[in-house]
Amino acid sequence: MIRVGQIGLGAWGKNLLRNFHSLPGCQVGIGCDQDPKRLEKFRGEYPSVRFTTDFEELLSDERLQAVVIATPPESHYNLAKASLEAGKDVFVEKPLVLKVEEGEELVDLAKREGKVLMVGHIMEYHPATLKLKQLIEDGELGGIYYIYSTRVNLGKVREIENALWSFAPHDVSIILYLLGKVPLKVTANGMAYLRKGIEDVAFSTLYFDGGTLAHIHVSWLDPHKIRKITVVGQKKMVVFDDMESAEKIRIYDKGVDTYRDYENYGEYLSLRHGDVLIPKLNLVEPLRAECGHFLQCVEERATPRSDGEDGLRVLKVLDAAQKSMKIGGAPVEIK
Repeated sequence: MIRVGQIGLGAWGKNLLRNFHSLPGCQVGIGCDQDPKRLEKFRGEYPSVRFTTDFEELLSDERLQAVVIATPPESHYNLAKASLEAGKDVFVEKPLVLKVEEGEELVDLAKREGKVLMVGHIMEYHPATLKLKQLIEDGELGGIYYIYSTRVNLGKVREIENALWSFAPHDVSIILYLLGKVPLKVTANGMAYLRKGIEDVAFSTLYFDGGTLAHIHVSWLDPHKIRKITVVGQKKMVVFDDMESAEKIRIYDKGVDTYRDYENYGEYLSLRHGDVLIPKLNLVEPLRAECGHFLQCVEERATPRSDGEDGLRVLKVLDAAQKSMKIGGAPVEIK
């Protein structure tokens, strides 16, 4: 039985609590939040869990093997560092932290302490993302030309983090996971319309070796709610639409074929319009799969799919995009 403690029981934290509490082989020992009224509500729903406003209770409880952190990003570094130093395995929601040097410190600390550090890049556990990864690795799509994603809606306007840091971690993590590499450089532009200095919309472009491009559009100031990613390959194209209830993936046998004309020794291009395939997916809840993966890694002392290194790679892309926005969209290299 793996005993975990969780800090942060807000809008997303309550979903993590629900999943960890219901997973076999897991016992949530302590739940922590700064809102006493919120704790009163959860005491009625989870009578077996001890709730507190004091994070030190989690650190000092030797029965807790792991800590789950679902607090605002600006608090991730201090909480994750304290948890690792207390000998706990750590699951921290995305983004890992807000500064690259802090992310590097946490990754090094986890390695030195021999602890599991996992970042909540939930889209890496989505059945549709796993299908996309399989299609790419199997060569079904051919070489990847470019990827573009859209994550927009008319939603909650943040007061600290901008749309890039709030939404784009999902898309960056998907793209890096699918391609298996980090970009060479990033360009980005964004605008703050509602609050000064907090961009409501951002457009980022990632440049990879081999010529592959990826473009990310995020905004909470948009008339549509869209969660879509398109992968254009040499052989086929795929669209992952997360707003679809069932048919989330569509594979398009479309492309441009090159033929050689042996009469004049030239080449010509021909458009190909083939079938559309909708593969069947095992639509398990991605968050439940993610939580289960963390528990498995804790038990087996294995490296998570979205480990600290993965979180650091995503962080470096976000940091480069933020810097590019500040200098008018000029390219920023990833180091």
